Amino acid sequence: MQLPVMPPVAPMLAKAAKKIPSGQLYEGKWDGFRAIVYRDGDEVEIGSRNERPMTRYFPEVVEAALEHLPPRCVVDGELIIVTDDHLDFEGLLNRIHPAESRVRELAERTPASLVAFDLLALDDTDLMGQPFRQRRDALVGALADAGPPVYVTQITDDLAEAEQWFDQFEGAGLDGLIAKKPDETYRPGERVLTKIKHDRTADCVVAGFRWHKSGGVIGSLLLGLYDDAGTLHFIGVSASFPMKRRAELVEELAPYRMGDEVFTDHPWAEWAREEAHMETRLPGGQSRWNAGKDLSWEPLRPDLVVEVAYDHMQGTRLRHTAQFRRWRTDRDPRSCTYDQLEEPVSYDIASVLSGA
Repeated sequence: MQLPVMPPVAPMLAKAAKKIPSGQLYEGKWDGFRAIVYRDGDEVEIGSRNERPMTRYFPEVVEAALEHLPPRCVVDGELIIVTDDHLDFEGLLNRIHPAESRVRELAERTPASLVAFDLLALDDTDLMGQPFRQRRDALVGALADAGPPVYVTQITDDLAEAEQWFDQFEGAGLDGLIAKKPDETYRPGERVLTKIKHDRTADCVVAGFRWHKSGGVIGSLLLGLYDDAGTLHFIGVSASFPMKRRAELVEELAPYRMGDEVFTDHPWAEWAREEAHMETRLPGGQSRWNAGKDLSWEPLRPDLVVEVAYDHMQGTRLRHTAQFRRWRTDRDPRSCTYDQLEEPVSYDIASVLSGA
């Protein structure tokens, strides 16, 4: 492979903002795997956000790149899977599998698509030093004849339309907007873009915790919500604490810790059964990204309620780490149900992909 931009390249990143900035170009924020796709003739490589190759996990995207991308190019985009007219991040996680036979099976059962939103190189030209507006025009021209499963993301310079997208696109599984300055060059690894995500709160049961990797302080709180049948489901974690706060949490959680002898009464006791991990992502389940990562946890009596801020739900789970807001000692844990969550209005994912 000989291209003017060679792998690996760290993708340009975004920093968070509370409001949509004016005077910029706006795109939907896709909920998938960031990917930089390199094509040189019959050679295709897919690079990830951490600059590691993902090529072997998405053979159908390699085939799509050979069919729809220019013969020599470097495209920045997002890998997505659509299930039941909605983005399916869990489907992407399942694709990170060591067995090639399993990867091939899932490629046929849950094929991924590529949503392109930037062009870093075309033929012998390195475009990273050009303003984004020019790169965008070049991308549209280069992919003018492309078809599914390769798409070019919608873009607008109209703030009112961007605000409408922010509300509508969530119903298709997108988790906000990305704002880009028209004159910005491509700056690998730097947070020069702006991401605007939904900000909501929920009262959750704290039913366990993990120790911090440094030891002796709290790493993360394990959060749960009850369904209509009274079952407490693990929905995600709250984890971003200053070190001083992590130490304080050890004392605050101490009265709720459970000994091994009573652990069988815990709502998540089945996490210890190996077969349970084959069907669900319980708190002790194996990480698909890092087989050596310690995901062991300690149970707490499910009597403690916390208010957390979150941006996006993926099915019945939090898509990202929740932010601790405050303890809710006034709340009955049994009242912490899925009913409190705001349900986005459904929106046709095909309309977002096609721009229709």
